[in-house]
Amino acid sequence: MSKILAIAIVAIVAIAGYFTFVGQKRAPDATFTLLSGQKLGTEQLKGKVYLVNFWATSCTTCMKEMPSMVQTYEKYKGRGLEFVAVAMSYDPPMYVVNYAQSRQLPFKVAMDSDGSVAKQYGNVQLTPTTFVVDRNGKVLKQYVGEPEYAELDKLIETALGKQA
Repeated sequence: MSKILAIAIVAIVAIAGYFTFVGQKRAPDATFTLLSGQKLGTEQLKGKVYLVNFWATSCTTCMKEMPSMVQTYEKYKGRGLEFVAVAMSYDPPMYVVNYAQSRQLPFKVAMDSDGSVAKQYGNVQLTPTTFVVDRNGKVLKQYVGEPEYAELDKLIETALGKQA
C-alpha cells in the first residue's frame, strides 16, 4: 500500500510541476500596425518590459483609465518601459487617430483592423484589457478592466528592476 501512495505522491508532484511550468504564459508573437503605418513586432520588444493595452474610443472605462495609463508610462519610460495601446477592430480608425492626436498619447498606438492581434492574445473581447510582459516575454499579469494602479506600479517596478 505504501508503494502505491509513494507513486501517487510522485505523480502529483510531477503534475504540479508541469502545470507550474506551463502556467508561465508567454506573450504571443504578434505584429502591431502603428498609426504611422509602421510595423512593430514583439521580437523588437524582447528584453524590454512592456504593456499591451486593448482599448476602444467607445469604451467609457478605457477613456477613464487612459490618463492614468499615460501617467504610468511617463513615470517608467525613462527606465525602459514600452507601451502599445491597441485599438480594437471595431473602432473607427478616424476616431482612434483623432483621440491619439488630440490627447497627445505619448506611447505607441496601433490599430488591430482585422482583430488578429486580439485573437493572438487569447481572443480579447472585453476592453480595457492590459497585459504586463517582462523582459523574457512572460505575461506577468492580465488585467480585464481598469488596473489597481498601486499594484501595477509594484509589478512594473519589480520587472524593471530585474536585468535581462
